[in-house]
Amino acid sequence: MIQANNVSLQYGKRVLFDEVNIKFTQGNCYGVIGANGAGKSTFLKILAGDIDPNGGQVSLEPGKRMAVLRQNHFEFDECTVMDTVLQGHSDLYKIMKEKDAIYAKEDFSEADGIKASELEEKFAEMDGWNAESDAAAMLSGLGIKEDSHHKLMKELSGKEKVRVLLTQALFGNPDVLILDEPTNDLDLQTITWLEDFLLDFKNTVIVVSHDRHFLDTVCTHIADIDFSKIKIFTGNYTFWYQSSQLALRQKQAANKKAEDKKKELEAFVARFSANASKSKQATSRKKLLDKINVEEIQASSRRYPGIIFEQQREAGNQILAVEDLTASGDGRILFKNLSFNVSKGDKIAFLCNDSLALTTLFEILMGEKQADSGSIEFGQTITKAFLPNHNDGFFDTEDNLIDWLRQYSEEKDEAYIRGFLGKMLFSGEETFKSASVLSGGEKVRCMLSKVMLAQANLLILDEPTNHLDLESITALNNGLIGYKGTALFTSYDHEFVQTVANRIIEITPDVFVDKVCTYDEYMAHETYRNPILELV
Repeated sequence: MIQANNVSLQYGKRVLFDEVNIKFTQGNCYGVIGANGAGKSTFLKILAGDIDPNGGQVSLEPGKRMAVLRQNHFEFDECTVMDTVLQGHSDLYKIMKEKDAIYAKEDFSEADGIKASELEEKFAEMDGWNAESDAAAMLSGLGIKEDSHHKLMKELSGKEKVRVLLTQALFGNPDVLILDEPTNDLDLQTITWLEDFLLDFKNTVIVVSHDRHFLDTVCTHIADIDFSKIKIFTGNYTFWYQSSQLALRQKQAANKKAEDKKKELEAFVARFSANASKSKQATSRKKLLDKINVEEIQASSRRYPGIIFEQQREAGNQILAVEDLTASGDGRILFKNLSFNVSKGDKIAFLCNDSLALTTLFEILMGEKQADSGSIEFGQTITKAFLPNHNDGFFDTEDNLIDWLRQYSEEKDEAYIRGFLGKMLFSGEETFKSASVLSGGEKVRCMLSKVMLAQANLLILDEPTNHLDLESITALNNGLIGYKGTALFTSYDHEFVQTVANRIIEITPDVFVDKVCTYDEYMAHETYRNPILELV
């Protein structure tokens, strides 16, 4: 068990936490949520001891071990991958090194023998003899191949380092596991492995993530940061979101009788509880919902962007034909002989383990790059809007947000431009800030305003959920579900892909798979594990 007692943190006049009291107990997984800037990662750092609060304290139950997913990708550069993982269990690693030092002595004494015997006993109690094999299995599960297990960390790519550091945190069965954005840079298969691992994990997990499917799968509770306080709600993220929205609607209906409100909330809890029994979560977690007091359900102060994609002109029946397209990059073939036809109303999710391949494909479709060979042909009625993965070049300007967005609009009226910025939560003085100083999430919201302005009938979106908070991801998700046009997109957000896509195209350097189905149906299909050329 770990708990925060009267924890307060203030930077200047900005109060992040005001006398927070919260307890995290064994066997539960807590998803920490809050708007951008609410202090989610900061709170995890307070729990981990990396930041000292202005007031209050954090206490870990005596004798318990905490493990934290660290984000310093260079800290272990001179260590091997295996040693980096083993250091996740510091006590075990220390004993291993002490043993090795004693056995390496040339003048091995009787005292050394006694000390070595004591260390061997402790080592065995910690299941040390299985440590390397356990670490190797976890590394493989997280996509680090066996031939990399004894490489130096500095020889790995950034994405591989993330996976090794995640393995380090998971290793050795810690009593409290703290994870800040653990799914970053993981492909969908590896995220599934991590979900399964955490579902079987018997101790305490505290996690921050923008992946709603991940939070829904692993979390038993949601810790919501709001108004400088943190309140725990039983259930996963979807339960929290839907119940808070219901409570908000009830709050807005001021004349609704209290008894009617209670009955509506009770019916909602009953429906959600019944559905939970069919999910991937254990039945015991579903039972938590049965004990909910509806008085706990409260409206959230969250603000959700208004993302609505409209078409100025409906497309004809000819959308896009791609024939034998081949492209290379970074000295290698990214894909070859790629062929597909897009039908009106299709919402196609493109999958690939190589993000460069998908970015290159989308840039070719937008005319920003040339393919090595092959052809693309758009219908005559098609108008396109593109949301690139990398957008820094769009914001290399001192223009304020009104002038920045105005350059992409045929209608130059300021009130019209402000309307689109307002939908993306930029209002008042915020519209006069320079485009060059925006955060990653703010840039994506501005780019989404640009896409909405285009009123295109074909959207091409390259990892559109990157840098967005949960509220913006939810709004974008709902906006694409309601969009009447055609969309081509890529995303590592399971819920986003599942709820938007009606068709999946997976690309490898040599072959591709094209299936008319949902993402979950595709995941269950054998071709997801072993992609082969299969056209539908």
